Amino acid sequence: MAVDDALQMKSPAEVAKALDETGYLPDEGIATAAFLAMRMRRPLLCEGEPGTGKTALAQALATALGVNLIRLQCHEGIDAAQALYDWDFPRQLLHLRTLEAASGGELDADAAESSLYTPRFLLARPLLRALQEAPCVLLVDEIDRADDEFEAFLLEVLSEYAVTIPEFGVVTAPEPPIVVLTSNRTREVHDALKRRCLYHWLEHPDLDREVAILRRRLPGLESRLAEQVAAAVQRMRQMELLKPPGVAEALDWAQALQALDRDELDTEVAATTLGAVLKYREDTERVRAAGIVGDFQGNQRVDFP
Repeated sequence: MAVDDALQMKSPAEVAKALDETGYLPDEGIATAAFLAMRMRRPLLCEGEPGTGKTALAQALATALGVNLIRLQCHEGIDAAQALYDWDFPRQLLHLRTLEAASGGELDADAAESSLYTPRFLLARPLLRALQEAPCVLLVDEIDRADDEFEAFLLEVLSEYAVTIPEFGVVTAPEPPIVVLTSNRTREVHDALKRRCLYHWLEHPDLDREVAILRRRLPGLESRLAEQVAAAVQRMRQMELLKPPGVAEALDWAQALQALDRDELDTEVAATTLGAVLKYREDTERVRAAGIVGDFQGNQRVDFP
């Protein structure tokens, strides 16, 4: 699908259909938020628990639109240079030595300096790439892990979709990229950045939607096994776990059961495969103690040994 055609989608239902064709199953809220972000040319800030499909939404949008996905992974201490651009100093130095050797000692300093700051020596990081390569989807992942200073810098870029490189000039996006920011809400994103964005909170899918996701992403998965895995994961999310499982963990668990040629979730296989869905020893112990996996035969519960 061409980007221009996608931006002319007439309703959230059309966006939902386009995302569905990529294998991403959105609910009405997600489809509406994505539709408005494209129609209004505004960044979309997606918050929610890990594993609710925030990153996958950006990936699905890029696939649906047929454009590149450019990802900026935020982390503690990230700065503008890591996100925007840098100069290739080793190549610049080699270039200077070549000029010096070719000039026979009569190097024009001004000309040499100007030749250093050209596109061939510019290392474009994700934000600059997004401005240069638009139309594209820019994913700013886990913005809550960055600091206040980086948030302010990002707000400036997203306000103008242009940056000034002192030695090079102004780089302006030919059209605004589609921007998706994600946050696991380990801290609050500042109000100024939130005001620039459209906002959507992503919940874990309900049982029926999670079963549908499992069967869509794992075509060979038996319906009964998909229902059992989804029901068990839903129950785990209601517990006080250090890291409740997301959809990604549910997919891993179902795939592990497929690899073991299992067509149902029984006591033995559930106990031996918990490492696919739970990542902390304390969580595993809580789930074993609770015995929350049911065998769905006569509504009886299967306790972990």
